[in-house]
Amino acid sequence: MLKINNLHVNYGGISAVKGISLDVPEKSIVSLICANGAGKSTTLPTIAGLVKAASGEIKFLNEDMAGKETIEIVKKGITLVPEGRRVFSNLSVLENLKIGAYLQKDGIDEGIKRVFDLFPRLKERSWQMAGTLSGGEQQMLAVGRALMAKPKLIMMDEPSLGLAPLIVNGIFEIIKEINKEGTTILLIEQNANKALKIADIGYVLETGTITMEGKGSDLLQDERVKEAYLGTSKK
Repeated sequence: MLKINNLHVNYGGISAVKGISLDVPEKSIVSLICANGAGKSTTLPTIAGLVKAASGEIKFLNEDMAGKETIEIVKKGITLVPEGRRVFSNLSVLENLKIGAYLQKDGIDEGIKRVFDLFPRLKERSWQMAGTLSGGEQQMLAVGRALMAKPKLIMMDEPSLGLAPLIVNGIFEIIKEINKEGTTILLIEQNANKALKIADIGYVLETGTITMEGKGSDLLQDERVKEAYLGTSKK
């Protein structure tokens, strides 16, 4: 569905992404695990058209996406749940969701119902200002807002960041549920254990390059991944 080939991105005069290539098959979950400063904060915004690539290919359903405006990329079926959630704090939950559907001509009520079915907590707080929600509730809202665009592919940047372990568990269960409903997921995440457990395919991103790839379950058992990202290794 999504194919990245030899992508280079410069950010603030620094070579942030150094020729990465990856494939995201339709209806899969692909996890890109990394540490801070590895290029993660640049990769997804580049795919979403928020950052311009220096070179390389970004193809979605065999169509070239490189250089397209973000609004065109959303129309094609790609949405982004940004790092830090970035909800509109002075608007209500319901208003945030409707903003996510700004390109939709119909089916908005059905979209809201779907989000509320996935996140009953948001339904309870539909008229509450988003800025007064807890961190976990704001993450639910960020995911729900992205779903309102009816994406074929949803990209998530650090959905577990700053959340309590119990809330993190719930977020990852929702990610699996969204995928079961037919939406493809590209996930960037520092929580390697959670990310690889749900991934069909995993990639390891280090200092702007892909250093490892394989089935999520295989990477979860790799000693190098265990030592670098899981805090465990064989003695």
